Amino acid sequence: MIGSNAFNYINVLDKAADASWMRNKLITNNLANVSTPNYKRKDIEFQTYLADELKGEGTLDQKVAGIDLNSLEASVYTDHASLSYRLDGNNVDIDTESANEAENQIRYYALLDSMTQEFSRIKSVLVNN
Repeated sequence: MIGSNAFNYINVLDKAADASWMRNKLITNNLANVSTPNYKRKDIEFQTYLADELKGEGTLDQKVAGIDLNSLEASVYTDHASLSYRLDGNNVDIDTESANEAENQIRYYALLDSMTQEFSRIKSVLVNN
């Protein structure tokens, strides 16, 4: 985490990328346990926490600047709500997990690209002055 207001967006993007990285590890673990009896899939909750932090009045810049990054953490949960159609009690669906993995990879690379663009903007300002 970089301690300057110029890096507010980068810090939030970094938190989101960390959550996406963690989700990728969970999805990989879910896929590895697709045949484990009674295994329940695990996932992560982050997007709703970020959305809650960004609610309210003000511009996006003001909202991002006001986020408490120390409290913005992803949480891992075990999905007991998904029904298991298998007799062994496992609720991992390989097709769903594969789709989640592809979606998450796209999100992760988009976050990295956004951070790169933010650094490029800062670099441009520094070079031109």
